[in-house]
Formats: sequence, C-alpha cells, structure tokens
Amino acid sequence: MGKRKSTAKPPPKKRMDKLDTVFSCPFCNHGTGVECRLDMKNLIGEAICRICQESFCTTITGIYSEWIDECEKVNNFEDHDA
Repeated sequence: MGKRKSTAKPPPKKRMDKLDTVFSCPFCNHGTGVECRLDMKNLIGEAICRICQESFCTTITGIYSEWIDECEKVNNFEDHDA
C-alpha cells in the first residue's frame, strides 16, 4: 500500500498595515490636530481639526491629501488675484 501525498499548506496572508488616522493641520500647524473619520455606509470621509475646528468632507478616497490639494488651490487662486 502506498503512502498518501500530502498537500502543501497555503502561504500565510500578508497583513495590511494600519493607515494613519491623525495628521497635522494645514491651518494651525498642530502636529496631531486633524482626525479622519470614515463613514463606510455612505462612502463619505471627514477630516476635522480638533484645535481650530476646520473640517473637510469628501468621498472616502484620500481625504487628507484632497484637503491639502484644495488648500493649495485656494492659496494659488488668492495669490493670482493679488
């Protein structure tokens, strides 16, 4: 009688690193002032500064980076008007 062939175990799944949820505020420059919250049901993300109460809402993709981009657009627009 022959021996049964053993099946190889699948490789372990890679764990995703947790993303940052706290960032520095572009308005008051506080190091850990901005907190990002995700509403998965409505697919909305919100970034709120606890210090200066500035906030930004958008779709879930890249909340903080979109907020920084919007700030740069507004600043560039104001620079061209002056």
